[in-house]
Amino acid sequence: MVDAALLINNPLLATSGLPDFAAIRPEHIVPAVTHLLSDAATKLEVIERELSPTWGGTIGKLEALDSPFEYGWKPVGHLFGVMNSDGLRTAYETVLPEVVQFGLRASQSEPIYRALKQLKASDEWSRLNEAQQRIVADRIKGAELSGIALVGEQRERFNAIEQEMSVITTEFSNHVLDATKAFSLEVTDPTDATGWPSTLRNLAAKSWNTAHAAGDSTGSTPARVATPEAGPWRVTLEIPLFQPFMEHCCNRMLREQLYRAFVSRASSGELDNGPLITKLLALRQEKAKLLGFNNFAEVSLARKMAPSVEAVRQMAAQLREASWDAAVRDLEDIKSLKAARGDASPLEVWDVAYWAERLREERYAYTDDELRPYFPFEKVLDGLFGLLGRLFGITIHQATDNVSVWHSDVRFYRVYDDGGTHIASFYLDPFSRPENKRGGAWMDDCMGRRKVGAEMGREEPLTLALSPQSRSEGTRQTQSQGTTRTQIPVAHLVCNQTPPHGETPSLMSFREVETLFHEMGHGLQHMLTTVNDADAAGINGVEWDAVELPSQFMENWCYHRPTLLSLTGHYQTNEPLPEALFDKVRAAKNYRAGSMMLRQLLFGLTDMSLHSDFDPSGTETAHDVNRKISQQTSVMPLLPEDRSLCSFQHIFSGGYAAGYYSYKWAEILSADAFSAFEEAGLDNEAAVAATGRRFRDTVLALGGSRHPMEVFRAFRGREPNATALLRHTGLK
Repeated sequence: MVDAALLINNPLLATSGLPDFAAIRPEHIVPAVTHLLSDAATKLEVIERELSPTWGGTIGKLEALDSPFEYGWKPVGHLFGVMNSDGLRTAYETVLPEVVQFGLRASQSEPIYRALKQLKASDEWSRLNEAQQRIVADRIKGAELSGIALVGEQRERFNAIEQEMSVITTEFSNHVLDATKAFSLEVTDPTDATGWPSTLRNLAAKSWNTAHAAGDSTGSTPARVATPEAGPWRVTLEIPLFQPFMEHCCNRMLREQLYRAFVSRASSGELDNGPLITKLLALRQEKAKLLGFNNFAEVSLARKMAPSVEAVRQMAAQLREASWDAAVRDLEDIKSLKAARGDASPLEVWDVAYWAERLREERYAYTDDELRPYFPFEKVLDGLFGLLGRLFGITIHQATDNVSVWHSDVRFYRVYDDGGTHIASFYLDPFSRPENKRGGAWMDDCMGRRKVGAEMGREEPLTLALSPQSRSEGTRQTQSQGTTRTQIPVAHLVCNQTPPHGETPSLMSFREVETLFHEMGHGLQHMLTTVNDADAAGINGVEWDAVELPSQFMENWCYHRPTLLSLTGHYQTNEPLPEALFDKVRAAKNYRAGSMMLRQLLFGLTDMSLHSDFDPSGTETAHDVNRKISQQTSVMPLLPEDRSLCSFQHIFSGGYAAGYYSYKWAEILSADAFSAFEEAGLDNEAAVAATGRRFRDTVLALGGSRHPMEVFRAFRGREPNATALLRHTGLK
């Protein structure tokens, strides 16, 4: 039993408005989630007794189970990624097995499965719209992939596998975070910082001061205060520090030390993810066999756009053929420059980024440090929001009221259509926080678009009236019997870009700008959906290998001259990016495109091989597979000790298992979609607006209500091909 006192004013048991992130504490999690699961289990039993083979009698009832989880569980998972702490981690791991168990209980409900099968076979089926038919079919398939057909010991084993995998994936993620935090490289000789960009100096000095501030509390003598100009500096494995260090540190031994640490993260000692990888792959294989599939890749592809493992490999082969010779030239160019600069030593993997950056500077005559002052965060946001207005007819305003957030860096925005109606909202958490925020960038849904019935008789979160009158967060909905409203979507956009330093604002690298555009693309698909059935609204129900289409589509605009210039304004003078620098950025767009393509193919093919034809119980290891595939996809051999799979969170603790190929699959779609704007004329504002509206009304609006191939055809008028991608990357 849960202590009733722990449920009073518990923010995770709210039923209206936005989640109160600032109020959530680790001690709230266990009692709230335990209570939530108990209540949901009772409701599920009632639903099972009252089922009927109709839409309202099945899906309509099941959707009522979801809303409490938006308040009681989603915020916990979100905070796990952005404000990780020992207390939160312990509470999360305490309730996770129960959450997984309830998910299995619901997905393996035989009464629900039978009712859905009866619905699909009845006359009622023809009266459902396409979105509803896809939702029902996907629920049936989901039940089958959740072991609905298994009985007795097989069902028990399946459930045990699911529980064990949830524990392993959480442990994997924790190990990567802890290993990343555990390593640092302290640079005390100013000579070693020669050539460092100012952003790297600032971040590394700040990292030193943050790490050594603990000296006061431990009683030891505090370390000297670091300055960006004189150091000392502390470099970690976080990308905002690791990447520029590898590109600009002239001390080869330090580069080697950092590189070896990076590719061996979480691969030794108590944080070793190697055994977890083997165990997880074995469990996934066993799960696939129980479900009647040959391997886990087939399980994954059962709900994706790609029809087979072979189709994925054929796509990869086409892209590899177009990229290999270009990647070989990339490497030879780097070697030639290195030799010309008087360095006769053999090129090692920790040298590639450094010399590639020198070649880029020589060939295109600019550095990231030259660009950053022209991309202050606020200016980039203004330019991005302006582009979204021109393309999709929306307006974005930062909230001026007191919205509860989890960190002072976080902002909250509201999205309005061209009629001034509030249609969506999003949180933006832009800056790197190595101490408690996992690396990378992502979009996640905070609240999804769904129908809200008047009969619920309570204050509804984030509802947009279907009548002309607009509603906002937290407004009490007093509705007449029989009316419905639509809960508007709310997104989380999370990045790890360079934070402000002292009086200097956040100055973005060009790659950080692209990343922000990428995540906004995901957010737009979540926020601009017009589907009211929750299971097909936004990114829900979209086949995983098509879900990167809007995100990668948005990156293309970073190279469109008027758009790029609208993002710029020198943080001291507000002068736009000089034309000469813009021309160099454009010219450098496809620098080392062959190498970058092969890198992604290595990740995707390794993932697919590990989940299709790898035997976890054999003598070959996952790292052996990675090295073998690298021989076909890397012109520079991997380091023999490379254990980068141990930090490959996408496939071992994220949602990309047997699905990492999706980035390239969707990039073919996104490049082809952008080519529609090129054909319309990128400088023709009316044509761009019309094409943008069509993109919004199809790709962004339809969500999972139709198959992605149908959605693409509705926008493009034909099926996609790789021509535009190879042209955009300079490989054709």
